Amino acid sequence: MLGPTIGGTLNTITPCAACKLLRRRCAQECPFSPYFSPHEPHKFASVHKVFGASNVSKMLMEVPESQRADAANSLVYEANVRLRDPVYGCMGAISSLQQQVQLLQAELNAVRASHITLLSSGHTSIPMPPPPPPPPPPSATLRPLYTPVTSSAADFSINISNDNDMNYFG
Repeated sequence: MLGPTIGGTLNTITPCAACKLLRRRCAQECPFSPYFSPHEPHKFASVHKVFGASNVSKMLMEVPESQRADAANSLVYEANVRLRDPVYGCMGAISSLQQQVQLLQAELNAVRASHITLLSSGHTSIPMPPPPPPPPPPSATLRPLYTPVTSSAADFSINISNDNDMNYFG
């Protein structure tokens, strides 16, 4: 968009992602421009899709100005999670993390109990494993340094899932 002329030159104003998506002129006092860069329109698009522009504006205005950037980032995160998991949203991620904490806590308790059992049985240290066996003596006949292995590409196929690499912040 073209702004007013300043000193004989044209001043170009780049609208924020919100104003660009909503197709309106981005005013200097736009409540979205500090938090939704024009270079990352997908962030506001997801927030708008989940919460609506009016609600986002109201939520940002209720937060102290020093915390609005964090609030905007939280809204982006929550919107992306809600779009990925429409039923549970953030609660699905929270539940998964809580289950992981419970499993790790149980594992830690088992290791602690095992440690206490070892200490109470009189063992002050864990015995060292036996040394590895000595290498075999060199044979009289020469063998090749490597044996070629024939395999198909199917032997090396792996399943890569990018579900864990999803960037929730846009």
